[in-house]
Amino acid sequence: MDILPDFSGPKNASETDAVILAAGDFPTHPIPLGLLARAAEGRIICCDGAADRLLREGFTPLAVVGDGDSISPEARRRLSDRLHIESEQDTNDLSKAVRYAVSQGMRHLTILGATGRREDHTLGNISLLADYQARGLDVEMWTDYGVFTPATGCQTFASRAGQQVSVFCLDDAPLTLRDVRWPLEGRRITRWWQATLNEALTDRFRIETRGCIIVFRTYAD
Repeated sequence: MDILPDFSGPKNASETDAVILAAGDFPTHPIPLGLLARAAEGRIICCDGAADRLLREGFTPLAVVGDGDSISPEARRRLSDRLHIESEQDTNDLSKAVRYAVSQGMRHLTILGATGRREDHTLGNISLLADYQARGLDVEMWTDYGVFTPATGCQTFASRAGQQVSVFCLDDAPLTLRDVRWPLEGRRITRWWQATLNEALTDRFRIETRGCIIVFRTYAD
C-alpha cells in the first residue's frame, strides 16, 4: 500500500525514524495504514496494550514498551526478546515508548493509534505532543481523520485550498493566523474551541505565536 496525503504536511515513511503505535483505536484509514506497512521493517515501536492487535494484523514490532499490564501471555511469549517493561507510573505507556525511541537515537517520530476508545486518554495523548516538541523531537500524531502537529514561533504549514484546519492553544499567548478563511491577528485564545474549524485558502498557511499550539489538518477527501 503506497497512499500518501496530497499535501506535504505529514511526514512520509523516509522522514520517520519510527512509528509508535499506541493502544487506542487501531488505524483504518489508508494513510496511517500505509505508513504502518512501510515502517514494518524494524521501525514499529508499540505500547504493550497494542501488541496483540499488531500481531493479529501481521506486524512484528521492533520493541514493545510499557508497564506490562495490557499484553496477553501469548503475545508476551512471542515478543519476549523485545519486551521492555517500565513499571514507573509517572508517565503513560505512550511517553515510555517515545522515551525508548529517543534512547535508540530516534527523533523523527509518527504516532498512530493514540485516539479513540477513551476520551480522557485521547486528550492526554494529544496534549503530550507539546511536551515531546519541547524536548526537541520532530513528532506528529496521525489519526483516521488527519494530523496533529505541535508548533511554536513562526511556522508555515503546507495545505490545500479548502483544507480544514484547527488550532488548539495550550496557553494564552497571542496567536496570529494568516491565509485562512478566518484570520487572526495577535488574538489571545482562552478556550480550546476558539481557533478551531478554520479553512486554508491556498497551498500554505502561516501561524505566529510565542506560546505552544497544536495544529490539526484533515486529509484529502
